[in-house]
Amino acid sequence: MAQAVRPRPRVSLLATDGRKHPLQETLVAVTLVLGALAFVTAMFHNLHLISSWAGLIGILTAAYGQYVSATTRERFPLIIGMGASAIGFFLGMAHGGLFGGIVG
Repeated sequence: MAQAVRPRPRVSLLATDGRKHPLQETLVAVTLVLGALAFVTAMFHNLHLISSWAGLIGILTAAYGQYVSATTRERFPLIIGMGASAIGFFLGMAHGGLFGGIVG
């Protein structure tokens, strides 16, 4: 018996279900950029404002991305970005916080 050959649907880089997910892909990209920014700037004491704010926004973006994600290929980079954002956020908070000693 001959099997019918189905054409492979065009899939995006992050969607395995054959549909496009532009919101989720945007959230993944934003989370990874913010996570990298927070992680790198956390290594410098005088850049704590950037690392703490980028980390906080990255954590919130990743959390919302997890909430609306549809596939595992979207969730994996969100977790990586969330971890980098969290490290940057916590180190930024340890070096001076969100407001840099202006408040408090």
